[in-house]
Amino acid sequence: MELSLLVETIIGLVVILIILVFLLVLPSKKRAKATKKTSKLSSSSTKDKTDLESLRKIIRNRQSSTKELEYAVDMVLKHHGKIPPKMGVRVNPQFDAYSEMLMMLCRHPNTNKNIILKLDKELRRLNPEYTAEINDATAKGLESRGF
Repeated sequence: MELSLLVETIIGLVVILIILVFLLVLPSKKRAKATKKTSKLSSSSTKDKTDLESLRKIIRNRQSSTKELEYAVDMVLKHHGKIPPKMGVRVNPQFDAYSEMLMMLCRHPNTNKNIILKLDKELRRLNPEYTAEINDATAKGLESRGF
């Protein structure tokens, strides 16, 4: 009698375990589909934004594709290419955003030399007084790649 009770208990626990595993796996598939949909929506909505912060987020995002990086660099150069002038000998505090973008672009897994060179050359062309600082930021980014 005790043996049959033990077998029934084990069978009951196995059934409960199967149900719990099924409930755990089913929602994760739905979440994966929902995540793919939201990432597609967010990538299309970021293409409409041209403010500097949105473009920096694209460059900072490690999941951004090469095309998204090219788009972000093009928009940065088109809408935000001119850095405010230096304050005497010191750089303008807004230059830190450009420096960070250069370093993050150099470290990005989906970047290539053409994207990096485009941002570097165009920023130097548009802002000749920041040439040394732009070169330093690019060099730091390339050195930190870890190759």
